[in-house]
Amino acid sequence: MIDETDDRAVASRRDLVAGAVALAAAAGAAGSAQAQTSDPHLRFLNPAGISAPRGYTHVVEVAGPGRTVYIAGQIGIDPTGKVPGDFRAQAAQVFENLKVALAAVGGKFEHVVKLNNYLTDIAAQIGTFREVRDRYVNTASPPASTTIQVPALARPGLLIEVEAVAVLPAPSVHRL
Repeated sequence: MIDETDDRAVASRRDLVAGAVALAAAAGAAGSAQAQTSDPHLRFLNPAGISAPRGYTHVVEVAGPGRTVYIAGQIGIDPTGKVPGDFRAQAAQVFENLKVALAAVGGKFEHVVKLNNYLTDIAAQIGTFREVRDRYVNTASPPASTTIQVPALARPGLLIEVEAVAVLPAPSVHRL
């Protein structure tokens, strides 16, 4: 048997939660820093109440039509199969590989909305990583980013791996 009191309580809680979410969203939107981008479907936000990030964006919102592209972790191997021995060279090769992957789908770094970065020695490598990354990404609207330290990567000698998610405009549809 269904209890009408329970149904009203659930509906009341649902209304309360919906109201709280709307209020929080309004407060967050009013107090957040928003970077401008040329793509009206992308919004880069650093909400008030979260520490100010350095070189990345806390929240990237994607709205409307578009294509989401997931790029597998890129490592510092050049097209001939060589791996440079130092971190800076590997990081540069990683971002060159990402550039090629983006170009393959008609994208650029301005379309990247998320980076996942894996470093083998974060304390020693993070500064160099940021320098190299900032030569490629849009520093006015940097992608959301997560950087973690890992004990090792898939091959010996690798020091960095970076995954990317990009959102590109929807392709034009031609009708006959």
